[in-house]
Amino acid sequence: MNQLSITDAPKTSTFQMRINPEIKSEAERIFSQCGLTLTDAVNVFLQQTLNIGGMPFIVTSDSKEALRNQAIAILMSEIQKGRDSVKSESDWVSEEEMLRHFGVDA
Repeated sequence: MNQLSITDAPKTSTFQMRINPEIKSEAERIFSQCGLTLTDAVNVFLQQTLNIGGMPFIVTSDSKEALRNQAIAILMSEIQKGRDSVKSESDWVSEEEMLRHFGVDA
């Protein structure tokens, strides 16, 4: 099956739901700060669901801790990939070189 995309797919179906008006208003305010409408945000949620084939976030009573642990695991994996990519001393980049590369004064 072809990868579905919210941006390319024709929008011919509707979806209606009931929601507390105060929650809706607060969510719209938050999404607006990101430049999104409520519809845009729901479409982003649906696209991420399609992209990963499941819920696009962890749903547990301790989601904050679970997300933190997941982020740490990903970070540690990326650090290890960086370490594993070094084949010789010339592969290393000094902190000063890196800062210069990104235009940061040390």
